[in-house]
Amino acid sequence: MKLDPFYLIVDSVEWIARLVPLGVKLVQLRIKNREPTELRTEIRTAKAICAAHGCQLIVNDYWQLAIDEGCDFVHLGQEDLEAADLGAIRAAGLKLGLSTHDDAELETAMAAKPDYVALGPVYPTILKQMKWSPQGLERLRIWKARVGDLPLVAIGGLNVDRIEGVLSRGADSAAVVTDITLHPDPETRTRQWLAATASWRGVEMPLGR
Repeated sequence: MKLDPFYLIVDSVEWIARLVPLGVKLVQLRIKNREPTELRTEIRTAKAICAAHGCQLIVNDYWQLAIDEGCDFVHLGQEDLEAADLGAIRAAGLKLGLSTHDDAELETAMAAKPDYVALGPVYPTILKQMKWSPQGLERLRIWKARVGDLPLVAIGGLNVDRIEGVLSRGADSAAVVTDITLHPDPETRTRQWLAATASWRGVEMPLGR
């Protein structure tokens, strides 16, 4: 399996409606603290938008809703992995992504036979408080050697200037949240990310299109 090198993470379907039409091909919908009916509506709408634009939708955490709505992909953190029914996820044909932050978590993740693993934070991040220190670029080389052909996603503190560094050290995809969602012009920043990752997907696109 191959992941797009630009992995966008957003917390609402409104973001998906704004940014996916610009050319985003891989997006995670990461919603927290919503009622089940709201979640279902957001996932259903996001799936429709992504389908219309040829974008892969990854649902964070809510694996049962992802199954119910016929999604293709779910991403779980380590705590969510403990509670998830991996058999049901596989039976439904969903691909599985897992977060890792240290050696023990990588072992746990690999035992679950995921379709990709994410490592973070690579750099300091303002998205959420973490007990793990920044991993640094060299850890990406080590992780990639351990996971082999399994896609590796770098996450945490990434911006346009850091894309080359993480992808050249073994990451297959660079995940971004705040560098786009907190940017004064998210659309322009998204285009910059698309341009900066274009050569990694074999597409020619001028920077800042």
